[in-house]
Amino acid sequence: MEAEQPLELERASFFTTQRSSSRKIASPQDYQLCRRIMRAASRNYSFASAFFPSRVLPHVEALYALMRVGDDRVDVSSAGFSSALEAIDDWEKLYWDAFDRGDSPHPVMRAYLSSAIECGIPKETMAPYFRAMREDLTITRFPTFEHLLHYMEGSAVPVGRAMLHILGVRRPYTLQEAMPGADSLSIAMQLSNFWRDVGADWNINRLYIPLEDLERFGYTEADLASQRINACWKDLLEFQFNRTEGYYARARRSVVYLASGRWAVMSGLEVYRAI
Repeated sequence: MEAEQPLELERASFFTTQRSSSRKIASPQDYQLCRRIMRAASRNYSFASAFFPSRVLPHVEALYALMRVGDDRVDVSSAGFSSALEAIDDWEKLYWDAFDRGDSPHPVMRAYLSSAIECGIPKETMAPYFRAMREDLTITRFPTFEHLLHYMEGSAVPVGRAMLHILGVRRPYTLQEAMPGADSLSIAMQLSNFWRDVGADWNINRLYIPLEDLERFGYTEADLASQRINACWKDLLEFQFNRTEGYYARARRSVVYLASGRWAVMSGLEVYRAI
């Protein structure tokens, strides 16, 4: 386990380094807002984040807040915009403008920009994320698991890849070697959320179980609408759980590649797997 400075000293050194390396793009208050957003939105993620070295925790919180604000513009509120699509378009414009200008009027975007510069996260990392957010507005069914994977390449995979830059890769391993494990953990965690939230997603006319799997196990959308719990449903979920376990197993084998935060990543893995 990595040796760490006292928490107060390390936080102070983070903000000193951050202000120097990113030309005072983000303030401590910007990062504090990101922390509040994460703590308010996710108990699981907040619990796991407590195990991150405090020198990287603000970067993790900035990444989470960036994604949460975008997700909320799709699912929760697009107040101030004519539509959720306009709200997402605005968030993406703020994103690319931040990298082009080296600054942003939005505190979460300032924090993420600062973290991206310090951690070397390529700006293109988040391009698939904005694509997936737009798809969320119109795509409510996935014919095959390959279609679902394509969606997760935007909705989940960018998070793992950004985290890989934040935590770093230990020698003699390379970023290319570590990337498949980061992708696997991102997919596993999102799949866990899908299987947990089947009912909530159904209530907003979304279904993340691939239609080919419904057909394979003889379970229908009418069955789901009536909340029918039968052998077909149980077999269907067991199939999805086993599929998800494969991604967790690949991710677990890859944690060794990380330069820091291994305890936190394993904690997050086990917390989400417990879902």
